[in-house]
Amino acid sequence: MNTSPTSSSPPQSEPAGGIGFFEKWLSVWVALCIVAGIGLGKTAPSLFQTLADLEYASVNLVVAVLIWAMVYPMMVNVDFTSLRHIGDRPKGLIITLVVNWLIKPFTMAALGVLFFEVLFADMIAPKDAQEYIGGLILLGAAPCTAMVFVWSQLTRGDATYTLVQVSVNDVIMIFAFAPIVALLLGVTDIAVPWETLLLSVGLYVVLPLLAGYATRRRLVAHARQAKNGEEAVTGFVSRIKPYSVIGLLATVVLLFGFQGNIIIDRPLLIALIAAPLIIQSYGIFFVAYGAAWMWRVPFNIAAPCALIGTSNFFELAVAVAISVFGLQSGAALATVVGVLVEVPVMLSLVAFANRTSGAFPDN
Repeated sequence: MNTSPTSSSPPQSEPAGGIGFFEKWLSVWVALCIVAGIGLGKTAPSLFQTLADLEYASVNLVVAVLIWAMVYPMMVNVDFTSLRHIGDRPKGLIITLVVNWLIKPFTMAALGVLFFEVLFADMIAPKDAQEYIGGLILLGAAPCTAMVFVWSQLTRGDATYTLVQVSVNDVIMIFAFAPIVALLLGVTDIAVPWETLLLSVGLYVVLPLLAGYATRRRLVAHARQAKNGEEAVTGFVSRIKPYSVIGLLATVVLLFGFQGNIIIDRPLLIALIAAPLIIQSYGIFFVAYGAAWMWRVPFNIAAPCALIGTSNFFELAVAVAISVFGLQSGAALATVVGVLVEVPVMLSLVAFANRTSGAFPDN
């Protein structure tokens, strides 16, 4: 795949993030960490119980540190000065916002109800079904923040547009994530813990976003005289990016350390949870991609605008699932399964987009 940008956007606007070794094989690492977590959970249950007890105000302190390690590097990538370009390519942004906030959360909740309360009703206990639905809702209400930069590069997406869509979605997420999740949890008869939801948004969205913004400003200011502010940001993110992957994989080990007995007793559970996630991913992509094709959106806008809705901000979903439902919950398990299926699904969609690029106008 050609990863070199061909759009007219300034090349320095593209964040660091060509797909690296760990990102490309992320599903493999997640699968290995699932195995490791199950094994450790069986051999050292007291260790995991000790880690579970380290919490304050429904927030597990170990998980909080790991989630911050995941989220902070991607927040440094967000350049809010790109918002001045918000009106440059309005069609793609309209599609992104409609799909991300008016379609995706609700179709994910509907698929969760269909699969776990109807199709799989005889295979899953009602309480577990509610938790799996809750995890799917959290994934559906959190559009991608980091990996979309990778998908954009792999489809030669417009760099400035990608920054704009991520920045706009992050701003909307601050205000819309908790209300949408609360609404959908209420519709599915799951108790809505407003205090925990708002705490999670503040802890895992607002604070990392502010920290990333402050870091970015400082890096750019120090490098201004040398006129290489974006290079300084790129270099910094590249250096701390491995900690993001480590944080994710450590979280997976921790979660499956608690879920081990369930997985061993019910090995098909992962496939059951993955089924609605896979259908949702392909469905959302083709809705957005088809709308972009009908509206004659250029390919370097159409591809990233479709891919951001398909991908999920799984770091936030994992964190909120743990805070709201608990470390050993079905909701936490569902969000991790989301990580497991996302990368191979997204790579298949990137390949499809690149093969069909000729159906779109060039600019």
